[in-house]
Amino acid sequence: MRAFEYASPANMNQALRLLGNSWDDAAPLAGGTDLLSLMKDDIVSPRRLVNIKDLGALRGITLSKAGLRVGTLTTIEELADNAQVRQAYPVISRTASEIAGPQIRNMATIGGNLCQRPRCWYYRGGFGLLAKDQKGESLVPNGDNRYHAILGNSGPAYFVSPSTLAPLLIALGTRLRLVGPKGKREIPLEKFYLTPTSETEREHDLKPNEIVTEIMIPPLAGAKSATYEVRQKETMDWPLALAAVVLNLKNGKVSAAHVLMGAVAPVPWRSSEAEATLIGKTISEDVALAAGNAAVANARSLGHNGYKIQLARIAVKRAIMSAIEGGPK
Repeated sequence: MRAFEYASPANMNQALRLLGNSWDDAAPLAGGTDLLSLMKDDIVSPRRLVNIKDLGALRGITLSKAGLRVGTLTTIEELADNAQVRQAYPVISRTASEIAGPQIRNMATIGGNLCQRPRCWYYRGGFGLLAKDQKGESLVPNGDNRYHAILGNSGPAYFVSPSTLAPLLIALGTRLRLVGPKGKREIPLEKFYLTPTSETEREHDLKPNEIVTEIMIPPLAGAKSATYEVRQKETMDWPLALAAVVLNLKNGKVSAAHVLMGAVAPVPWRSSEAEATLIGKTISEDVALAAGNAAVANARSLGHNGYKIQLARIAVKRAIMSAIEGGPK
């Protein structure tokens, strides 16, 4: 690991002043479960780490009539174990409890999970976010792409968005709050994720001198919700495909639908096709399968990842059925 400065600000204003105008200047340090690995592998090398773990304003979980407020320093385990979350948003508690293992969940933060960098082995191997060789050509289409994108994969980005919380939170209508030198701003979480087209761009709508402070989740208001992940292992593994579904019913028929997929595209992928398939329908196995088929209608194999199309199809179907049946994740 390269040498770096270490700063522990006492408040947010100090923290923002210690961050720089480029990613090489400084990086905020929260749980560090992703950042420190990237630094050890020399993928990123900020000259300064700004420890934000002592900023109390970034912690805490608050439930009100307006919904759920979660500070971004809240750990995954704290979110999963919170009694109010388990009662009012059981789908969030269940999903959080399935992330990685207990050691990671007790260190990793909500903000870090949402902002983590891609797990693409070309990126982690030092070939850049867009995985290009010395000639400027992508290594992914003709390389080992078994875990890469099946949607939104026309290039130049082929990695998949790694957060397993983001698809669910987007389906729930979550908004994200950030603070920087120019003040505070708030955006839908869905808009936070971007598909970069050059190595100078990032996959998040986040500036080097900004800090993600909290997320705001609206009330479930009787909506049916569930997630479904397909993994090779039960724990300590990344999903090969996942689906998050939030359904509103009226007289037994779907009046509003939100279908998001993860691990299938450079961003958490909303399937408007699956959503349209569900509207006005009474959920059944056939309807759920039709939505799953619609969700992957535009999917494209890169050569070695075609199996993910079937996994994504079934993940959507099973998430829909789980939401209706009220069963476990």
